[in-house]
This record gives sequence, C-alpha cells and structure tokens, in this order.
Amino acid sequence: MSVLLQTSKVSMHFGGVRAVDLVDMSINSGAIHGLIGPNGAGKTTLFNIISGLYIPTTGNVIFEGKDITDKKPHEVTKLGIARTFQNILLFDQMSALENVMVGHHSRTDSTILGTIFHTPKMKKQEVLCKDYALSMLDFVGLSDFKNNNAGSLPYGQKRVLEIARALASKPKIIMLDEPCAGMNPSETDYLIEIIYKIRDFGITVLMVEHNMRVAMGVCDIITVLDHGKKIAEDVPDIIQNDQQVIEAYLGKENLE
Repeated sequence: MSVLLQTSKVSMHFGGVRAVDLVDMSINSGAIHGLIGPNGAGKTTLFNIISGLYIPTTGNVIFEGKDITDKKPHEVTKLGIARTFQNILLFDQMSALENVMVGHHSRTDSTILGTIFHTPKMKKQEVLCKDYALSMLDFVGLSDFKNNNAGSLPYGQKRVLEIARALASKPKIIMLDEPCAGMNPSETDYLIEIIYKIRDFGITVLMVEHNMRVAMGVCDIITVLDHGKKIAEDVPDIIQNDQQVIEAYLGKENLE
C-alpha cells in the first residue's frame, strides 16, 4: 500500500497547552485507520489540522506527496479530503437530499452570475449534482428519506446523512470523528457496514472512535494519542495489549 496522507512533526499549541505535540502519522491508501486516545488526547485537534481548520504551530500535513499545511478548508476538500464532525452539523430545515447536494457543490464550477441567471451550464450542473446526491443517499440507505427535513430524522440517520454529505464531495479519504457516538448497538452495526462499503468503494477511512469494539474490530491500523503525543501505532491485536496504551486509558495507579 502507498501512503496517502501523513503528518510530520505536527504540533498545535494553545498558549501553554500542547494539544498536539510532534505527531507523526501515516495513513495508507485503502486502509481503515483508527485514531484513539483518552478524552483530551488531541484527536479532534489533529482532525482540524488535517482538514485546514487549524494551521499547526509546527510540522506539515502531506497529501499524495504534496504539502497542504497552509490550505484552507474548501481547498482541502477539493483536493479530496472530507470529514464529519463530533457534533452533528446538518442544515436541519433543508431536506436530506439538499444536505447531500451541498456536499457535492464543491465539485461544481458555476459562477455567481450563472447561479443568478440560471444559465444552461448551471442548470445542467444542478441536475448532475442532484443525481449524484441521490446516489449517495442510496449508498448509505437513506433514499426513502430524501425529502424529509434533516432535523426530523432519528439520531442514527442524522449521523449517516452527514457521512453521505461528506461522500458527495468525492473524497479520496474521509475522516469520521466519533461516527458511532450515541448510537445503539443495531445502529452501530449498520454504520460498521457503511464504513466497510466506503473502503470497498475505494475511499480511505480515518476515524476517531471511543467504542473499542468498533475500533479494534474494524480498523487495520490504530494510532494512539495521549496528552497530544503519539504513544503507539500498530495493528489492533498489538494495540489492545500495549501496556502504555492500557495505562493511558485506565491510569497507572489503577493497574497497581
């Protein structure tokens, strides 16, 4: 496998707090790569750096061999990096279909004037955008709810809808920030199926997940952060028996 995305000595300081501290991480193309660690370990901060929301204090983000450290979020999306958020961020008063179409608009090139005057080019792109959004809703099993307002959907379907919107941007890698948070066991199992489908579709997955059953059962490789530092990176069988990882989660005093 080739390396698709990597961080090199990435740090993020907020005043005296080192939320991320010299983290090296490599994600192979076609992998499901897990990012785990206790609360406050720096996982979401690292996501924010990769997606362009933060410019790191030090270090570089490399995507397909190119430095994208200073790219803005919309530029990162166009390059092929999509993400979801720890807290669901949908347009509640828009339909499920309209939410997914928003994700695909990053792949259109209509101008402001084209949108105002409804030029033939703009109309054609809107048709293509709608068709692709419908295909993504079908991909995640939400096509029957395309006309429902996003805000009216059950919690689990909202999570899945956010993933469909991210997929509509045609990413090469999708970053899922705690996708199973708040889900019941059946919803979790369904989301696991979707994650496998995404991988089989040819899209690399980087996911933050606190559900250890999911992380250890789904991921090919797992990176572990603690207090902003990378403390381990390996296959799940080795990670779950790593003494330093166990101490990070349970506390050394609880192991003595």
